[in-house]
Amino acid sequence: MRTPREGRAKQEAMSRQNVLYHNAESVTDELFQTEDFFDPHDLIQVKYEMLRRVRTDNWSVTRAADTFGFSRISYYAIQRAFDAEGLPGLLPRKRGPKQPTKLSDTVIAFIDEQREQTPPPSAAHVQALLAEHLGVTVHKRTVERVLQSKKKRPGSGDDSSSART
Repeated sequence: MRTPREGRAKQEAMSRQNVLYHNAESVTDELFQTEDFFDPHDLIQVKYEMLRRVRTDNWSVTRAADTFGFSRISYYAIQRAFDAEGLPGLLPRKRGPKQPTKLSDTVIAFIDEQREQTPPPSAAHVQALLAEHLGVTVHKRTVERVLQSKKKRPGSGDDSSSART
């Protein structure tokens, strides 16, 4: 039997490693309720047991997903990741783009030209112009970043960095 202190230490370690299941109270599987080995806070173990229940115990996907606190859509995503990568596929992934968006010199030059207009157009307007004139889809926030980075370019008259000591 785990002491409360051991349980907290394990949960803190899992949290640091980003494998703490924050929906642990929704795990109603009997093994997780009666056996010390099974920890409903262990995201990897919960996902694995959910998959195992369907594959070896012939549970329905709906029953397994409900029992382990996931949606059916999540179950299928977890299953695909496990089938493709094994246990590492059960580790959480960072959301969002996997690498930075690379803008071509042509796109950056186009954005520079638009900024020179008076009054300068909004990022949303530049985004629409990029799609219209160059056939390129660029996220509005990416356009904003390009516009801001050009304004803060060294030698642009902003001496805030030299004011620091």
